[in-house]
Amino acid sequence: MTEALLNADSYTTVPSKGAPQTERLGVAIVGLGGAVATTAVAGVALLRAGAMNTTGLPLANLPASLTDQLVRYENLVFGGWDLCPDDLASAARQHRVLEPHQLASAEVELSALKPWPAVGNVRFCRNVTGQHLLPVASHAAAVEAIRADLLRFREEQGVERLVVVNLASTEAMPDLSLPLFATPEAFEAAVQADDERIPPAMLYAYAAILEDVPYMNFTPSCAADAPALLRLAEQRCVPVAGKDGKTGQTFMKTVLAPALHARNLHIDGWFSTNILGNRDGLALDNAESLASKITTKGSVLDQIVGYKVDNHVVHIHYYKPRGDNKEAWDNIDVEGFLGQKMQIKVNFLCRDSILAAPLALELARLADLAKRRQEGGVVQALGAFFKSPMVPDPSMVPIHGFEQQQAILLNWLAAGVTAPQPQPAVETVKGVLSPALASFSPDSHAI
Repeated sequence: MTEALLNADSYTTVPSKGAPQTERLGVAIVGLGGAVATTAVAGVALLRAGAMNTTGLPLANLPASLTDQLVRYENLVFGGWDLCPDDLASAARQHRVLEPHQLASAEVELSALKPWPAVGNVRFCRNVTGQHLLPVASHAAAVEAIRADLLRFREEQGVERLVVVNLASTEAMPDLSLPLFATPEAFEAAVQADDERIPPAMLYAYAAILEDVPYMNFTPSCAADAPALLRLAEQRCVPVAGKDGKTGQTFMKTVLAPALHARNLHIDGWFSTNILGNRDGLALDNAESLASKITTKGSVLDQIVGYKVDNHVVHIHYYKPRGDNKEAWDNIDVEGFLGQKMQIKVNFLCRDSILAAPLALELARLADLAKRRQEGGVVQALGAFFKSPMVPDPSMVPIHGFEQQQAILLNWLAAGVTAPQPQPAVETVKGVLSPALASFSPDSHAI
């Protein structure tokens, strides 16, 4: 595990180029018409209008000395693809995430934004389909069309830099052991052969990497984590990160589990169930897409506590009346001193897109910073945002504990600060990270 641990001394960064406080950044979103994307775009529009504050944006309460490297929220410019052609105001009305007064304040900007035709494949996402499709006849043509969209977006908006964020519905998982996914050369040959085993998410990731545009995968779908695309990203020095945004139930799990482990309370079982009724829930009402999601949600406990939690059960159910108001319920069975049994119950009544949209915005800004620092391949410092953080090598064990992940992120941000900074210590003690974050209190006057 220690090979995967990061500390401030391990970073060799290049001073970021550009003036992020004034420059604009293009954010191309896969799934632009979805609930998360429309919420993110509306949030930035409301920030620009002075109609909301930065509550809920994870990096907004960090010291300015750490975050002034990042493009301002108000300077994010949006475009992207969706299988539905509706403008974002119409889409937002259907998703019913925004309050009426919020939608009214952002409606002009949302109405002006219409998705570009998207790549779809019912083989990989059976429950979410649409007719707003790229008019292409092959994978190779789709990749070229996506690249052309990125080029046009850059030119039309007059932005120097772009990032791609995947907020689309969950796809079925391909078999990554197949030879076509092993090397960039094999993958390119499979694209040219129009191999039906390549999912849409990979085509977007491939196009982004070829355009030297960072790719952030907020979904459980397989994309840049395919070995071929990961190697290509490293070769071209393109930042990639993912996968599956850690927003509600798994976020709580990665906060609580380290605390239980620190108190040596043995976890006998952890039963998790979710109900949700948005488009993401509809996609997960298909067994193959659901399997991809369960994989990312179910992988965290064993790594955190250091033993196999035999009775770790995760269920996700589509329940249309709930819409974007997801309910995540956990029952935790623990054993304490003298073998006494105890239970913990958590009922998190989430607003799915309200939790996810701010993370997507932060990932766009952080991916851009990684690109300006000339970091390629997996940006491990962004693991705090994901249920199943990518690692550059299959032999490495990803870190799941939230406090440890947050310390790594803060170290990474601090590594790009030129002025002397109090460094957050991330020490390895018997193979376990021990973060000390007091120096990063937002109330500290020392920074």
